Amino acid sequence: MTTITRTEEILLLMVCKLGEDAFAMQIREEVKTLTGKLYSIGGIYVPLDRLTAKGLLKMEDVNADEERMGRPRRRFSITSQGMKALKETREMEQAMWDLSPELLQKMGLV
Repeated sequence: MTTITRTEEILLLMVCKLGEDAFAMQIREEVKTLTGKLYSIGGIYVPLDRLTAKGLLKMEDVNADEERMGRPRRRFSITSQGMKALKETREMEQAMWDLSPELLQKMGLV
């Protein structure tokens, strides 16, 4: 099983949601909308790079233009390994929540 952090999980989900529009700044805006937290640019790029290094995301450079001073935009897409990691993470989290219905009831969560 590939273990991912909560931030990595959120980023993988946002890449899935955005599809062809999964550029770092769009991902950052979607994360802000979802969580209410505005991540710094580094707070987005570092985990995106880490997910790419793990083989959970693929990155491609697109649209180098004059406005960006010749720098390409980085578009991300999820790999089959990334989809598997999300599935395993969801199953693990569900199993943890299902461990003790009595405890959840005691905590007022059900």
